[in-house]
Amino acid sequence: MARTKVFDEEEVLNKALNLFWEKGYNGTSAQELVDGLGISRSSLYDTYGDKYQLFKNSLLQYRKKFAGAMIEMIDGSNDFEKTLKEVFHYVVTESLQEKFSKGCFMVNSSVELAPHNLEIAEIVNDNMQDIEDALFRLIKKGQDVEQFSKSHTARSLARFVFNTISGLRVASKSGADKKVFDDVVKVTLSALK
Repeated sequence: MARTKVFDEEEVLNKALNLFWEKGYNGTSAQELVDGLGISRSSLYDTYGDKYQLFKNSLLQYRKKFAGAMIEMIDGSNDFEKTLKEVFHYVVTESLQEKFSKGCFMVNSSVELAPHNLEIAEIVNDNMQDIEDALFRLIKKGQDVEQFSKSHTARSLARFVFNTISGLRVASKSGADKKVFDDVVKVTLSALK
């Protein structure tokens, strides 16, 4: 008779996401996963496959939760400048609230695994493209109503903003303070005027 699962798979996946986000793929051992997730090794492998599959599912979960929320906020906007400020506020606030600055799980995975793993590189690149495309739509609409300058194309500005967001995430890992974040955001927003 098959045993019934006595744990919430999504809750466990979110715990794995946080473990991998904090320690990276290579820095997280199978035993740390078992201990951190609170399930047996057999349940871990029966439910999620191997460590790599769990990592990949965690990265996809992160993409769904964080990029999905950002894209939804951007696409639902009617005040494009205000929304862009809200995106930066979210990134800065989240980065400064972490006790242990984890940066961005997607950026971390890009640096750690994407250069050597095509499957992870594809997830990272798809995520980047989705966010860049959402920023492009936002900036283009802002240009159309003259909230943003047309001195650069909406695509180049979207790439600039995305790169700035990624840079802020990396800066948070090295302990940058609020003044650094505020200066970067201020200059970035001024570039769109």
